[in-house]
Amino acid sequence: MSRAVLSLGSNLGDRLGYLRLAVDGLRDVLVAVSSVYETKPWGVTDQPDFLNAVCIVDDPEHDHWAWLRTGQALEREAERVREQRWGPRTLDVDVVTVDGIRSADPELLLPHPGIADRATVLIPWLEIDPAAEVPGRGSAAQLLAALPEADRVGVRLRGDLSLYAL
Repeated sequence: MSRAVLSLGSNLGDRLGYLRLAVDGLRDVLVAVSSVYETKPWGVTDQPDFLNAVCIVDDPEHDHWAWLRTGQALEREAERVREQRWGPRTLDVDVVTVDGIRSADPELLLPHPGIADRATVLIPWLEIDPAAEVPGRGSAAQLLAALPEADRVGVRLRGDLSLYAL
């Protein structure tokens, strides 16, 4: 069994549509998907706000590299263009963690670097897995509690949006 946590983000075009594209592409392996949250951009701040969500997926045929390739394929389907690090994008699929594996490979760092400091991932992840653990860092809930309040309140639940088409 290979269980992974994937974070999804979009801040260009039909943001919700791109998140739905990712969830639809993961439907056969989807265990859980969070609500949709809206956040300010991180890193490069002069760009549109993001819609974010987190998915838990499971497939015995996937290792951590297969989850990376799956995310990259979804990004290609959304016609993502990589012009600027932390720049605007139609779809970003990050592999957050896979079965507690640690990887220092520059192509796939696990757990995803910076996750312990990003409320944009921790909040939706904790929504669907309250016992979430960041390998080597500890409880996601404790990591979230240690972040500045401004980081936590900047992650706004968009209850009016759903990743499931009605």
